[in-house]
Amino acid sequence: MSTAEPPASEPVAATASESSSSPASEPPSPAVDPAPGAVRRGPAWTRIDRPFVFGFLVTLGGLGAVLLGLALANLSTVLIYIALALFAALGLDPAVRFLERRGMRRVMAVVVVILGLIVVVGLLLWMVIPIVVEQISSFVASVPSMVKEFTKSDLYATLADRFGEQFQDLIGEVQRFLSDVGNLATIGGGALRIGASIATGISGTIIVLVLTLYFLASLSTIKSSLLRLAPARDRQRASDITDQITDSIGGYVMGMVVLAFCNAVFTLLLYLLLGLPFPPLMATVAFCITLIPLVGPVLFWIIGTGIALFTNPIGALVFAVAYLIYMQIEAYVLTPRVMNRAIAIPGSLVVIGALAGGTLLGLLGALVAVPVTASLLIIIKQVWVPRQDSRV
Repeated sequence: MSTAEPPASEPVAATASESSSSPASEPPSPAVDPAPGAVRRGPAWTRIDRPFVFGFLVTLGGLGAVLLGLALANLSTVLIYIALALFAALGLDPAVRFLERRGMRRVMAVVVVILGLIVVVGLLLWMVIPIVVEQISSFVASVPSMVKEFTKSDLYATLADRFGEQFQDLIGEVQRFLSDVGNLATIGGGALRIGASIATGISGTIIVLVLTLYFLASLSTIKSSLLRLAPARDRQRASDITDQITDSIGGYVMGMVVLAFCNAVFTLLLYLLLGLPFPPLMATVAFCITLIPLVGPVLFWIIGTGIALFTNPIGALVFAVAYLIYMQIEAYVLTPRVMNRAIAIPGSLVVIGALAGGTLLGLLGALVAVPVTASLLIIIKQVWVPRQDSRV
């Protein structure tokens, strides 16, 4: 007689029930201590094993940064010369390439362009510097008499009636300040300082011309050497972006020089026709100030009108109206034709860049700020925006 075997599922169920109830009955496992060689993670200051060495290294880093800043401050003049020469080379490169397209070798084209630049600059300095120096001296000497004549004009009487004694006190203070020979000497800086400034300017011009010659002759070599620093797969794209940047900077520099020259010629003719004082001096000031984009013509409009106001109020009014009309012609006719090779930059960025560059580096900073802004815009449009568009 066979005995009945228990169902096979009962031990399995018992085992499963035991296994399910065992974790609840077992005591919790003790925390495992980290290994002796393990490194605990925590705040950075808790992981400094040698605080003295750490502080010494941090101090050395700070001193190194201070020394680097002092070195850059002492080399600021050299860096300005290099920046001027580089932008001059980029500005003259379109003329060199124009001669190359006419069949001239690059070496000869560079020599011809540099010699032409030296001849033009030499003629301008030979014609302008003696007149400008003479007129600066006569301007400084005639300032008190100009103020006295202004106090006798009808405009002064109108303003005095309008603003009362405060305006008269202000004019009196200006007259007393300008009538003091010591103050005029302080403004002029003295003959020795003027001579030192002229010598420094001549030596700086020679250095910039020499550097411009080297940069212009080896511009293609410099570009190819810099492209070698980029990965091989990106060199073609980097070359295209570099060509766009150099073309825009070259077109901008040449365009600004042409527009500033037109401003200087218009100012010279207008001052001569109206019989206003110091035409060559004001033409030189117009050329230097109008190199600043957008802001420069407005600044010179204020300066030119203010200087003319002291001698001829009617002439100053005519100059203000005529130059204001010229600014509109320049903005809507001359600038689009001359600056057709430069990249289009929003007006707000031009003003912000010019103000920031002028605050940091003066006239050079205002001149360089717009090409730098154009280069950054090209990089953003060609590199950053496509990279962001590819991210989905």
